[in-house]
Amino acid sequence: MLVKELSALASPLNDQQMDQLKQAAAASSPQQLAWISGYFWGLSQTQPQTAADPAAQNNVLAAAKPAGKLTIIYASQTGNAKGVAEALKEEAEAADIAVQLFSAGDYKGKNLAKETHVIIVASTHGEGEAPDDAIELHEFLQSKKAPKLPELNYAVIGLGDSSYEFFCQTAKDFDSYLAKLGAQPMLERLDCDVDYEAPAAEWRQKALAKTKETLSTGEAEVVQLPVGQKPAVVSSYNKQNPYTANLSVSQKITGRNSGKDVRHIEIDLEESGLTYQPGDALGVWYDNDPQLVDAIIAKLGLDADSSIEVDGASISLREALISKYEITASNPQFVTKYAELSGSKKLEKLVADREKLREYSAKTQIIDVLGEKKTALTAEQLTGLLRRLTPRLYSIASSQEEVGEEVHLTVGVVEYAQGEEQRQGGASSFLAQRLEEGGEVKVFVETNNNFKLPADDNTPVIMIGPGTGIAPFRAFVQERENRDAEGKNWLFFGDRTFTEDFLYQVEWQKYLKDGVVTQIDVAFSRDQAEKVYVQHRILEQAAQVWQWLQDGAHVYVCGDANQMAKDVHQALITVIEQQGNKTREQAEQYLNDLRKDKRYQRDVY
Repeated sequence: MLVKELSALASPLNDQQMDQLKQAAAASSPQQLAWISGYFWGLSQTQPQTAADPAAQNNVLAAAKPAGKLTIIYASQTGNAKGVAEALKEEAEAADIAVQLFSAGDYKGKNLAKETHVIIVASTHGEGEAPDDAIELHEFLQSKKAPKLPELNYAVIGLGDSSYEFFCQTAKDFDSYLAKLGAQPMLERLDCDVDYEAPAAEWRQKALAKTKETLSTGEAEVVQLPVGQKPAVVSSYNKQNPYTANLSVSQKITGRNSGKDVRHIEIDLEESGLTYQPGDALGVWYDNDPQLVDAIIAKLGLDADSSIEVDGASISLREALISKYEITASNPQFVTKYAELSGSKKLEKLVADREKLREYSAKTQIIDVLGEKKTALTAEQLTGLLRRLTPRLYSIASSQEEVGEEVHLTVGVVEYAQGEEQRQGGASSFLAQRLEEGGEVKVFVETNNNFKLPADDNTPVIMIGPGTGIAPFRAFVQERENRDAEGKNWLFFGDRTFTEDFLYQVEWQKYLKDGVVTQIDVAFSRDQAEKVYVQHRILEQAAQVWQWLQDGAHVYVCGDANQMAKDVHQALITVIEQQGNKTREQAEQYLNDLRKDKRYQRDVY
């Protein structure tokens, strides 16, 4: 009778919240009800808001949610994993699930023992390494300090590129470590390739359905959410909604006799509101070369005007290959599928050897794979083999403190001979050759919090960027000059020849003359009989490099991941080992500690 009378009174809770309370009450003993009553009365006496305060009511509602909360942890190097995690958080909130989001670098591993539900979104860096922010959590879960987690429900989604040997390795690691600690998987891990949006969206819905299902059967837990917390302000332009900008400048900055075509690109961002920091990347959506599209269609004997359905719309095959699908770079999945369809003995042999398959895929374009054995394909079969077109990310080569509403890039055109024919990269040839000055290009800023200047302007920095890896360091130095930073700046740059390939040579010489850059060491591999690279210059300057490290210098590496970054990494270990009088193992740990402290950052590709 008393319950009915109370229910009839004006309630600050809606019917759904009342039903939740009734369900919790029905499942509780008299002693538990008495404790809960006293607990909530105590909370009411300490709340700074009145009952009429909507923010306070929101917190009470969060506390009334059944069975704990969902914690999302992202391990992201360039921002893709963070984006998936943020989308997951928004969807969880829409599904009325109490949720909190953490970067792996901000999450304490021991807190996993207090969690009921965790979803990890992880990208992979370098040679199967965890992203910089996730190193400590990754190591903690392998250590003896990691707690047993029999009460934890978890799920893992990985983002990667199947062209690489250690595809989604960090996600596989997290999945394995949590399982060994006794945690229960809510659903099978998903390893996403570069065109991850659709499978990731489908997996998120499954993961949230499983989360809600298991949350509803657990014991009630009070969750205190921040009062009055506001979402971070983000640009309205992003990967899914790029800004249509105009190309202002496309200038070749390698010499007439250089074997490379490197372009300085300037893009007008006026009135876009887009902002960026040195170290960030610019995402560029591009169209494929129509001549390449026509060649592929002709090779397969298809009708360019035949209609296919893409994203629910009917468009011509030619239009789809220009703007919707990746038709330049090959990948192991494409080669494997085409080997099955064509019956090519050569391709079948490659598929049987994973290492050779990766090597072949990396250096062979789509049209040349199709040429291995003539095969009749329908338009739908062809597009079913292809990845969806994804934007290319370029390290930004300017500081907004210097250039205002512009963004600069340093783009090396991918170009090589295939027999008597010329092959080019899709995005680089679009920017450098097919897009005219004044032409439109769709862009967005991709924040990279793992490649940032030190907050203290007095900190010395060592920048190692051969070839187009020079791009972010041009931005770094522009920024430091405009901020009147007192910290010393040391650049290591390398390329083929001094006369043809010294990118931004006049600018660097001026920076050196004006004292903005303290020291520049260059390595031009073909200017002498014996090839010299940036790692050789680092070893030559070993004593000084070690002294800078002792003085707190931050080290940055940008450029080729396949060889240069590995060689530079080994050179730094050698410097630390010899100059620091350490064992090889101690030197490796020293460099790893620099990574954890964000004093050793890499942007390699």
